[in-house]
Amino acid sequence: MKPRIFITRKLTEEAVASLHEKYDVRMWDEESVAVPRAVLLKEVAEADALWSVLADSINREVFEAGTKLKIVANMAVGYNNIDLEAAKEYDVIVTNTPGVLTETTADLAFALLLATARKLISAENEIRKGNWTSWAPMRFTGMDVGGATLGIIGMGRIGEAVARRAKGFDMQVLYHNRNRKPDAEAEYGLEFRELDTLLKEADFVIILAPFTPKTAGMIGARELDLMKNTGVLINVARGGIVDEAALYDALKNGAIWAAGLDVFEKEPIPLDHPLLTLPNVTVLPHIGSASIKTRLAMMNLNAQAITDVLEGRKPKGIVQ
Repeated sequence: MKPRIFITRKLTEEAVASLHEKYDVRMWDEESVAVPRAVLLKEVAEADALWSVLADSINREVFEAGTKLKIVANMAVGYNNIDLEAAKEYDVIVTNTPGVLTETTADLAFALLLATARKLISAENEIRKGNWTSWAPMRFTGMDVGGATLGIIGMGRIGEAVARRAKGFDMQVLYHNRNRKPDAEAEYGLEFRELDTLLKEADFVIILAPFTPKTAGMIGARELDLMKNTGVLINVARGGIVDEAALYDALKNGAIWAAGLDVFEKEPIPLDHPLLTLPNVTVLPHIGSASIKTRLAMMNLNAQAITDVLEGRKPKGIVQ
């Protein structure tokens, strides 16, 4: 009997074609609808490999049901949706897809910064509504990006890629990271700051830190109050890093000027969420890695990791 793989989202045939030759591949038949919990638990009970996405909660219940499970391949660089302690207890390898999405995510981070600073989405919406009737001196005005000070929280591969882009805009780049990066400082002209100092000095703050117990709620009311009232917060990391209630208050009360968000505490963000009522918030549906080339590369990494484990080899991208 062929080993079984269960895939929690409908993927392109190109991504899974090589697996059909060797394995019994079962796949949820919706791309934009999450696999129902009951279906996931039923399928994982017979699966040797589970191919998941960030929106799937791969918790202890899943590992208890997946008695044959050898690997969970997560289609993301993050893995906070997976109970790593349970995975270790049940001797299941967990992999992710680092590296291949660095440049794509940096592109999105900088695009979101520009769109938020210059009110691009709200300005375009006004045209579509028929509200652009004449040129007005101060209407649609935003913040200059060129020559401004950028603060990056989390200086990993993506942080360095964003810093390279910022240098093309003649920005002063500050960063805060768990460990200092002397090589990056020398190569890109970065300046290290403690978090509070970075928040006070930066015109734009981009969050690129991983979601961990230490970074959960890292940006709350106190931290937002440290920012300039002309400051802009961009989050393309994980929603739980920012206290959304505090962010709403800061934006509504003018403590900061605007925010651009690609991630949220709960995804998809509920349509009645208070942040969606604010005109100074630019929102995107978690599309940091959403280029065709990058998503296919992520799928290829997952497929190869599954193949490696099922054939007794050590895969790349092991989380644990």
